[in-house]
Amino acid sequence: MTAYHLHLVSDATGETINSVARACLVQFEGIEPIEHVWSLVRTRGQMEKALRGIADHPGPVLFTLVNDTLRGFLVEGCRDLDVPCIPVLDPVIHRLASCFGVEISGQPGLQHALDAEYFQRMDAMNFALAHDDGQLQDGLAKADVVLVGVSRTSKTPTCLYLANRGIKTANVPVVPGCPLPPQLQAMPKTLVIGLTKDPERLVQVRRNRLRMIAEGHDDTDYVDLDSVREEVAFARKLCRQNSWPIIDVTRRSIEETAATVMNLYARHRGADEL
Repeated sequence: MTAYHLHLVSDATGETINSVARACLVQFEGIEPIEHVWSLVRTRGQMEKALRGIADHPGPVLFTLVNDTLRGFLVEGCRDLDVPCIPVLDPVIHRLASCFGVEISGQPGLQHALDAEYFQRMDAMNFALAHDDGQLQDGLAKADVVLVGVSRTSKTPTCLYLANRGIKTANVPVVPGCPLPPQLQAMPKTLVIGLTKDPERLVQVRRNRLRMIAEGHDDTDYVDLDSVREEVAFARKLCRQNSWPIIDVTRRSIEETAATVMNLYARHRGADEL
């Protein structure tokens, strides 16, 4: 692995530029980036501090800055240091401005404004936390989506990801011998989705979980392959009986699972509106 310093300069939280950088870096094998994040850079003094850091550890600079003065200061400083300086959003913003025929506002951090969408996301986050792992079952009917599945199928992190998109999501564990909440049978406006995983992979994840919490019970049904196969088969059968869509998360990241859920939810809402 070859290490490279990479500087991410933003006048906001840096969330956007971090996502862009990571999406690009995975395309390069043998590269180990050492990231230096300079966020909320909105004054000349803050920019001077970032440039000193770039001088100490020279490397490519990616930036999202809307203030022309700060942009010019950064570009000129990088030119003096002989390091590449790349504006990651410029092509998209300027092309959209041309298409829309409007001026660019030039105000940093607008995507994090405290608007109705922001409070919707916070409400969804609180809902997901309150209805995690089968809690507060009486409130399930208020959910947009309910995820069901056996233990360690990424239900909780998927709920939190969806909540950050403003989707109220609850999750309910499927445990053989334990009935599911009866509310799940009579919620036409709520989309119920089953999450499943390959039994062998599930056993590996559960064993790692037991080691992390210092519970070395490798002889329990929780990590017995035959028992886990039966558990997964039971959950799949339950979903099929209720006509709930099933997502196999074995080879999916949380983001990919959530994207599939959002597609299913969009279709579900479209069907309700017909």
